Amino acid sequence: MNKKIAVIGAGNVGATTAMYLAEANFADVVMVDIIEGVPQGKGLDLTQAGPVRGYNASVLGSNKMADIKGADIVIMTAGLPRKPGMSREDLLNKNADIIKSVALAIKKYAPKSTVIVISNPLDLMTFHMQKVTGFPKNRVLGQAGVLDSTRMRTFISMELGVAMTDIQAMVLGGHGDTMVPLPRYTTVAGIPIKELIPADRIKAIAQRTAVGGGEIVKLLKTGSAYYAPAAAAVDMCRAIFNDEKKVLPASAYLTGQYGIKDIYIGVPVVLGANGVEKILELKLTKGESDSLKQSAKTYKEHLKIMGYK
Repeated sequence: MNKKIAVIGAGNVGATTAMYLAEANFADVVMVDIIEGVPQGKGLDLTQAGPVRGYNASVLGSNKMADIKGADIVIMTAGLPRKPGMSREDLLNKNADIIKSVALAIKKYAPKSTVIVISNPLDLMTFHMQKVTGFPKNRVLGQAGVLDSTRMRTFISMELGVAMTDIQAMVLGGHGDTMVPLPRYTTVAGIPIKELIPADRIKAIAQRTAVGGGEIVKLLKTGSAYYAPAAAAVDMCRAIFNDEKKVLPASAYLTGQYGIKDIYIGVPVVLGANGVEKILELKLTKGESDSLKQSAKTYKEHLKIMGYK
């Protein structure tokens, strides 16, 4: 295989992402972590699963950032995980230092790559990644709504007892407690969910979506979600590699869309070979627009803490 994806971090999210990537079988994977032996062991284990799982992709584990050289896509998963009672914003300064060191290495060894950020606080770390690398803004994006909309699709499926693959959902805003689920743009096989689900249940589903990550943190007690975040990352990779022009909600840099600029936040984008190829502007109600702008305002305040004006 001549395509290469680098996964930074060999923890639960990183290792699961590497596994899903290998099974997707469209690129070789290098997984980098600072803990000696862990990425090497997990990488070898995943490679040895290939004959049984039916893939030929290799997974190289390494402690050297130099091994990401020439990667087409870099997926940033490294960082401190959330613990019960900890918001994504609590992780801000600690994970910003990690992002900076990795961003400098990406700039050096994989200067033509597209970077997908999963590390939390997601929108803030994506902004930080772009500023440190200096990459074009379309080549740095965050997972955000891809995962959040997947969670909403799941909850709707559970409510109705229908196939998850028949459901399309849209979630905007920050990847956190300020996210903005949009039931008006959510359908089941093209049927608006308001035709299928009572208003009070739709509200409950939207609320559960907004705290979806926190729900898993509380249940696990010692970590955060990793299966769904990894799956969402691979979906984004596939859209980029195959130039699918796929419409997904992701954390992208706004330059005035939705009345917001100079910040990364979750919006619907067209994802293809050039990364974020277009940002789609939906018609929002005043309440939805206000919620999205409030989400952006919250993150701008946090960026000031990080030293950005």
